[in-house]
Amino acid sequence: MKLSILDQSPVAQGANARTAIEQTVQLAVQAEQLGYHRFWVSEHHDAKRVAGSTPEVLLAHIGAKTNTIRIGSGGVMLPHYSSYKVAENFKMLEALYPNRMDLGVGRAAGGNPIATMALQQNSGSREYDRYPEQVFDLQSYFTNLPESHPYYGITATPEIETLPELWLLGSSGGSAHIAAERGTAFTFAHFINGNGGEDVVKAYRNQFKRSAFYENPVASVAIHLICAPTDEEANERALSLDLSLLMLQKGNRSLEIQSIDEAKQYPYTANDLALINENRKRMIVGSPERVKEQLTLLANRYEVEEVMVITITHEFNHRIESFELLASMFQ
Repeated sequence: MKLSILDQSPVAQGANARTAIEQTVQLAVQAEQLGYHRFWVSEHHDAKRVAGSTPEVLLAHIGAKTNTIRIGSGGVMLPHYSSYKVAENFKMLEALYPNRMDLGVGRAAGGNPIATMALQQNSGSREYDRYPEQVFDLQSYFTNLPESHPYYGITATPEIETLPELWLLGSSGGSAHIAAERGTAFTFAHFINGNGGEDVVKAYRNQFKRSAFYENPVASVAIHLICAPTDEEANERALSLDLSLLMLQKGNRSLEIQSIDEAKQYPYTANDLALINENRKRMIVGSPERVKEQLTLLANRYEVEEVMVITITHEFNHRIESFELLASMFQ
C-alpha cells in the first residue's frame, strides 16, 4: 500500500499561523525521509484553525526543501480561479520540480460565503455549475485547446515536456462523475464524508473514460488518522480533533486546535457526543497494530492501493510520532 499525507497546516491554540506553516514544511521533509509517496497541502480561506490558503506558493517552497517525494495540492478550489492561470501555476511548478507535481482540484468554497465573494470579485460569474467546463479547460490548457474554444491558439507557459498528475477531489458522486468523464484520477474525501464512498469510487471506475492524462482509472481515499503507542493514548490525542470538528459543525470557524485538557473540560451535550461519535466514522484512531488493521480494511473496501492520511493534533510532536509509527507498520 502507498501511504500519502494531506496537511492542512493546523494552527494549535497557543501557537500561530507562521508556526503552523513551518511545521508543514518540516513534515514534508520528514515524510520524504519516512518513505511516504505524496505530500499534499490544502486551500482554506478566512479560517483561523488552518493556515494553508495558497497551496501553489507553499508548494514552491516545499519543493525546494525536498528531493523525491511527490508534492501537490489537495486541492486548488477551481471555481475561484481562471483555469488558464491554474494551468500556468502548475506548469511552472512542474518545470521547477519535474515528475513530482500533482494538481488536485476541487469545487468546494474552502471558506465562508463572504470569502468566496472576495475571491471571485472580478470573475463576473459565481456559477458553480461551470465546474465541469473549468475542468475541461484546465485539461486543454495542459494539452491542446480545441479549435471551437474561444481562446484557441493560446498556450499555457512555460512549455515543458512533462505534466503534473491531475486529480479531482470529492466527497460525493458529482466530482467522481466528472473525474470519470474527463479521465482524471480521483480521491474520495472520507475525512469529510464517512458514508458511501466505496460506491462512489466504484462508479468512478465503471464510468471512467481514458484521456491524455490516464489510460486507466486511478483512485485513492483520504481519512483522518491519529496513531500513538497505545489505543488509550491515541484516543486521548484525538480529543482535540473531536472538538475541532464539532466546533466547525456548530459554525464556529474562529477557534484554533484546542488542547487535550481543554477538550476534556468542554461541556458536551448529549447531541454533541452523538455528533462526535458519528465523526469518528471519518477517522482511524489507535495503536500501530490497530491502525494498520483498520487502514488495510479501508483500502480493501475502496479497492485502492493508496491511502492519504490527515493527522491533526494539538501537539506537533504527536503528529510527528503518528506519521513515524504509521510508516513503520508498512515498511
